[in-house]
Amino acid sequence: MEISQIKKQENIHILFWLVKDFCWSLEIKWLALFMILPTVSLAIIIFWNSRNIHSEAFHNFAVCFWILANSVWMIGEFIEVDFRMLAATLFFVGLTTLIFYYTKLYLNKI
Repeated sequence: MEISQIKKQENIHILFWLVKDFCWSLEIKWLALFMILPTVSLAIIIFWNSRNIHSEAFHNFAVCFWILANSVWMIGEFIEVDFRMLAATLFFVGLTTLIFYYTKLYLNKI
């Protein structure tokens, strides 16, 4: 897939993510929860479509975990259950992915 097509998907993804977080901040729970599906789905599609471009794939993989963590945190707040450790674990996976990528890049292995 061309970079320009991936960028279009990323722009739509940002829109979905902003709608989800906007609804979260206003406690429009039904819409915020509904927006998890298209937001996570599009993040996964973007990752898959960028899988042949190392720099994009690693970053998009991390974004998948970022949006999952963000969604878990939101759900926890809505149902008044502390899911912060699960969210932190998902954030950590994304962060570790990028640490691995930049370490390999620095060592000139990618």
